[in-house]
Amino acid sequence: MYQLRRIQEALGRARLGALILTDDRNIYYATGFMPTDSAAFITPQRAWLITDSRYTEDAAEKCGPGVEVLLNNAQHPLTELLSGLCAGVEGDVGAEAGKLSHLGFIGLERSLGRELTGADELINGLRAHKTREELETLIRAQRIAEAALEAVLPMIKPGLSERELAAELTYQMMRRGSERNSFDPIAITGAHTSMPHGVPGDGVIKSGDFVTMDFGCVKDGYCSDMTRTVAVGSATDEMKHVYETVLRAQAAGIAAAKPSATGAAVHAAGAKVIADAGYGEYFGHGFGHGVGLDVHEAPNASPKNSEPLGEGVVISAEPGIYIPGRFGVRIEDVLYITGDGCEDITKAPKELLIL
Repeated sequence: MYQLRRIQEALGRARLGALILTDDRNIYYATGFMPTDSAAFITPQRAWLITDSRYTEDAAEKCGPGVEVLLNNAQHPLTELLSGLCAGVEGDVGAEAGKLSHLGFIGLERSLGRELTGADELINGLRAHKTREELETLIRAQRIAEAALEAVLPMIKPGLSERELAAELTYQMMRRGSERNSFDPIAITGAHTSMPHGVPGDGVIKSGDFVTMDFGCVKDGYCSDMTRTVAVGSATDEMKHVYETVLRAQAAGIAAAKPSATGAAVHAAGAKVIADAGYGEYFGHGFGHGVGLDVHEAPNASPKNSEPLGEGVVISAEPGIYIPGRFGVRIEDVLYITGDGCEDITKAPKELLIL
């Protein structure tokens, strides 16, 4: 995704002479090319991608208009090239203080011979507010994940292992156009579903189990993220009650999600439903998080976010109830915050499935 012009306009507003990017996803956001061990140097008028011989040919084809590719090699190290570009800049130069280690940031300053300004707020703010093109890419990634879910549901039967289910989800997404998983899939069953980030193991599905699947893929650099919990064979009245509580909590948070709402307010709307049902102690994480080039990015719908979400951001909606040693339920969709509310871009059914 090529967002160079947005970055250059933001540099002008922030009165920065240039911006150095070293994070792979930020570089992709700026140039349209996803490298490794590279850097981008951007001024309000020009842009360069500095990379090595592994990527120069590919970068030349994929970089957007206005991005010049520079070769980094033993004769012309990356820091030497950056230093040369910095020499022609009047004003402050920004860098990703939040992405670099403290020593890395200081080392970069020393190699360039100048102080750098932390510019994480600038790039993170731009990335948080998606263009229509970015949203359409996120939707494509979401549709791949949903199609994979539809394909694996008939396979979920007693005797299938968690590892096998995780592998099937990955395979079904890949064969439908996924570039890679957006994170290691969670596919857990029985008592393991009480662990929000349980790791698939050798456990097998049994009749009467809940099965929780949290997974997503990357398409054109952008992530999908979804969770569905299903029952196998049967579900007790308590299991059904917990499921319906989580579903109502998600609906409450979605109803509260709008540009003027803080992340904390959206979280509180969902958490209240769970607490009122007597399960407050079993919901320990935030209602949602930003989704984009990273599967977890700004902004968050959590008690810690007192800022309005704003129009154009994309967040997950994933409340859950996790009863240790027994079972858990999580349901996750992805929301696009519109001018007066939100659009749920996840279309997979959410009623309790008993397979």
